Amino acid sequence: MRLVSFLQVLFLLGLLAYLALVTLENPGLVRLPLPLGSGELTVSVGAGVAVFALLGAVFSALLCLPGVWRERARRGREARLRRSAEDRLTATLQARLGGMGAAPDPREEVGL
Repeated sequence: MRLVSFLQVLFLLGLLAYLALVTLENPGLVRLPLPLGSGELTVSVGAGVAVFALLGAVFSALLCLPGVWRERARRGREARLRRSAEDRLTATLQARLGGMGAAPDPREEVGL
């Protein structure tokens, strides 16, 4: 999973470098069609690059989200199991110590 995330970051950095190069080589305006054919939006090339870079970062984060969610659920499940095992061990130890009865106080034997 770490390799895939690393490759995604490298890909996004390469894409950003390419888009920065395109932005520097082509100053001007870009017309972006709006959804549903309701016209178009005119923005500078730099703003268009920033918007699409942001969309790429969001897409990459969404690709990583299921793995992060799964890891968080696994850690929570392990913590619950560990807590349950500790509770059982504590109860067993208390039952064994309670079954042994009260040990005589050594100070009473000496007469202190």
